[in-house]
Amino acid sequence: MKLFSLIIISILFLQACDDTLTVENVDDKPIPASNVSFADHIYPVLQVKCAFSGCHANSNPSGIDLSSWAGVTADPNIVFPYEPDLSRLVWAIEGNKPPVQQMPPVGYTKPVTQDQLRGIKTWIAEGALDN
Repeated sequence: MKLFSLIIISILFLQACDDTLTVENVDDKPIPASNVSFADHIYPVLQVKCAFSGCHANSNPSGIDLSSWAGVTADPNIVFPYEPDLSRLVWAIEGNKPPVQQMPPVGYTKPVTQDQLRGIKTWIAEGALDN
C-alpha cells in the first residue's frame, strides 16, 4: 500500500512540474506595455516560435541564434538596443522590409501575435536588457 501511495504521489508531483512551453500557453500570456522582461515575456515567444522549431537554435545553418539572450543580442543588426525600427528581428516578424524574409515563414508555425510583436518592440526600445 505504501508503494502504491508513493507512486501516485510521484506521478502527481511530476505532472505539476510540467513546464513545457507550447504555442497556446505562450500566445495566451499577455505582455505588459512597459518593463518587458526578456526572461518572462520575450524568451518564451522566441523559444516556441523560433528556436524550438529548429530554425534559430544555437546550432543552425542560418547563424541566427534566438535561443538565449546572448544569441539574440550578439548581432546589433538583429536586435539594435533602443531602436526597434532598426532591428532585423522586428523587420522579419513584420515581413515588410525586403529583402528580409518574413518570420516565421507562412504555414510553418503560428505567427507572432500583435501583442508579442508590440512586446518585442517595447523590450528593444527599453534597451534589450537581459532581465
